[in-house]
This record gives sequence, structure tokens and C-alpha cells, in this order.
Amino acid sequence: MKPRADRAAAPNGIKIMSIEQFIDNEVKNNDVVLFMKGTPQFPMCGFSGQVVQILDHLGVAYKGLNVLESDDLRNGIKAYSNWPTIPQLYVKGEFVGGCDIVREMFQAGELQDVFKEKGVAVRQVA
Repeated sequence: MKPRADRAAAPNGIKIMSIEQFIDNEVKNNDVVLFMKGTPQFPMCGFSGQVVQILDHLGVAYKGLNVLESDDLRNGIKAYSNWPTIPQLYVKGEFVGGCDIVREMFQAGELQDVFKEKGVAVRQVA
């Protein structure tokens, strides 16, 4: 019996997730997630690069997901958050914002407060 066309066959009984399930899993199972263009080591746009610099400056551990690797991921994260632009920062399952919001919150000290309130370790600045 052949697998039906609407069900992808997976090796060794591995379940295949929808893009929505994948995004939801990443957001809920990682304290800090940045959906970005490029990687934390090699951002592919200035806006993603700015958020990486802020997170690195604060010493926050985070997972960067490169939306350029998948059209499904790039479009899926926009639908998931109902936010039209990349990068997108999530902290403890909550959407924080894109580059402008993250930068403004950082400059006002609000981003640091969000991390502390959510129990995410930040580097102590002398």
C-alpha cells in the first residue's frame, strides 16, 4: 500500500511537524528565540544584526533561526506572530517585537527588565 499523497512518509516513525507546530515548539521550548535573516554568527541584514548585537551585549543565551533557509519558516513566523517583518524576538513564549521595538526597549532599560522578570540571565554590567 502506497502512502497517501496528503501524508508524507517519515523514516523510523518520525512525525513530520507542520511549520506552525515547528515554530510553536521552538518558541515554547527555548527561553529566548530570534527568528532572523542569517545566523547569530553571520546576520544577513542590518536589522537582524542589531538585535544580535543587543542580545550579545546583554549576554543573553538565545537560539537564532535563519528564516532565509525556508520560505515556509519565513512566511510561517509572520503568520504565527501576525507581525509582517523579520527579525522577531520571543522571550519565554511571548513575542517581544522586531528590531525597532527591541532597540527602543533596550535603550530604555525595558528589555533588561523583561529578561529579569522572566528569569532569563543577563550579564551584569559594572
